[in-house]
Amino acid sequence: MVQYPSHCLDRSFAALSDATRRGIIHQLGRADESITSLADKFQMTLTGMKKHIQVLERAGLVVTQKVGRVRTCKLGKRGLKAEADWIEAHRKLFEARFEALDEIISEMKQDGSDESAS
Repeated sequence: MVQYPSHCLDRSFAALSDATRRGIIHQLGRADESITSLADKFQMTLTGMKKHIQVLERAGLVVTQKVGRVRTCKLGKRGLKAEADWIEAHRKLFEARFEALDEIISEMKQDGSDESAS
């Protein structure tokens, strides 16, 4: 598993904990957009959208570029590999524990049916 500083994962997961920010990531996956355009699409103030973009930028998920008076947003190059690796490692851990629990339950059911047959 790739080791990634926990503060980076903390920032990413904190940024992605908000539905609006997940929506922004989804929207930027389709095309780069200005902050004004994103604010219109999400029906929020320009100030509110700027705050969401700043959180995403600090997490490295979005980058912005100012050309003239327009600040354009696009997905960051970092991606979500470290986050996906962390989730996958923990998914496997949970899966293994649930499989072990299933085995215990099956054994208990088997023992119960053996006793009732006697």
